[in-house]
Amino acid sequence: MENTLTYLGTLARETRKPESEVMTMAFQVGVRQLWREHILGRYLRRQISRDEAIQTVGIDWVELAERQHAAMLEDLEWAMAT
Repeated sequence: MENTLTYLGTLARETRKPESEVMTMAFQVGVRQLWREHILGRYLRRQISRDEAIQTVGIDWVELAERQHAAMLEDLEWAMAT
């Protein structure tokens, strides 16, 4: 909690914005991040199409999720082989 308050104070001071505005921005960024993770999770579980995921979060995020998923599967395969 102490680090969070330090970050908040530093961001407010360095951006010259009130803490309430910085907190609002942080909340919005956090919700967008959670939404993106939700959509990418649904895509990787095949609950939505690739096109729908791309339309919702963008091609860059979908491609990153695909690469990370492939790497995780490779790691899992390696671990199961040993």
